[in-house]
Order: sequence, then C-alpha cells, then structure tokens
Amino acid sequence: QVQLVESGGGLVQAGGSLRLSCAASGRTFSSYGMGWFRQAAGKEREFVAAISWSGISTYYADSVKGRFTISRDNAKNTVYLQMNSLKPEDTAVYYCAAARTGGIVVLPPAYAYWGQGTQVTVSS
Repeated sequence: QVQLVESGGGLVQAGGSLRLSCAASGRTFSSYGMGWFRQAAGKEREFVAAISWSGISTYYADSVKGRFTISRDNAKNTVYLQMNSLKPEDTAVYYCAAARTGGIVVLPPAYAYWGQGTQVTVSS
C-alpha cells in the first residue's frame, strides 16, 4: 500500500509559479513510476506529467511542456511538480499518483494509488 499526500496548491496570478509536493508512505516508493494529473471543474481528469522510478525519464502533456517540471527525491519519498508561467487554464485540482510499474505511464488506469488532490487557482 502507498499513501500519497499532496501539498503546495493555492491561489496565484497568471505568470506566477507554484511548486506542488507529493509525499508518499511506504518503503517501495522508489520502485513506482509517478505522475501528476489535474481535473478542472466540469472536465475529465487529464494527464500532466510523469516520471520514471529512477527520475531519469520524464514526459509531459503538450499543454504544460516547457512550463512545468516533474522531479522526485527517492530518499525523501517525494515527487514534485514545479509550475512556472501559470495560466488561468491551469486552474484545477492536481493529483499525484503512483503507477503499477516503474516506467512512464500516461493513462489513469495504469496508476494504482492516488492522492486526495490539491487546488491550484490561477487568476487573470
């Protein structure tokens, strides 16, 4: 079992930055690929970014490429999402998730564990 707790969300003006953190319980954190997803009001959950178990490989949705950076610290059982140049359309609840494998995965069914989410609101 893995428990995930996100933090770092909040209200920011367009063009600003936020750093989300996701703290994981469990000794096997380093074996999981990790991902960030988001869900805006009235919309389906969408993929944002993923990182492999080692942190060497990353993958981003086109909508955030060049603005967001995913990283992880396996010694701290934590994955991060640095969000720069935020736009109003980035407003959503952001979720971190642990995949069933150690590689890069994009589809939600490939993730076994989910956090409770943290709200990010970007004002124009």
